[in-house]
Amino acid sequence: MSDNLKDILANLSPDVDQETLLLYLQNKLSPDKKHEVEKKLLDNEFAEDALDGLKEFRDQRQINFLVEQLNTGLRNKLEKKKKRKDKLRMKEQPWLYIAALIILALIIIGYLVVRNMLLHQP
Repeated sequence: MSDNLKDILANLSPDVDQETLLLYLQNKLSPDKKHEVEKKLLDNEFAEDALDGLKEFRDQRQINFLVEQLNTGLRNKLEKKKKRKDKLRMKEQPWLYIAALIILALIIIGYLVVRNMLLHQP
């Protein structure tokens, strides 16, 4: 899974990058840039709701720390899920294929022997 999918704010809006969004939330952008960010987020209802939620934080300087904490937690959770999924996946076992071929060969040989015996009965 790409790192871009693991970043909480990276998928908020494809038009606004995470750094610009964090600067917007910390009121460190010029009024023109702020208006541009708001205009880009206006079309996306989810992004607008998320931005409103992020504005509710008391200490806007801590948003960067919180985003990093969320990203780290998300990465850890995804890694655990991936490891568990890899454990459950059946490993390549060549003996399984060989056993299946032997059983199939025995069935075919048995069929041919029985058919041959039935054809040559008096």
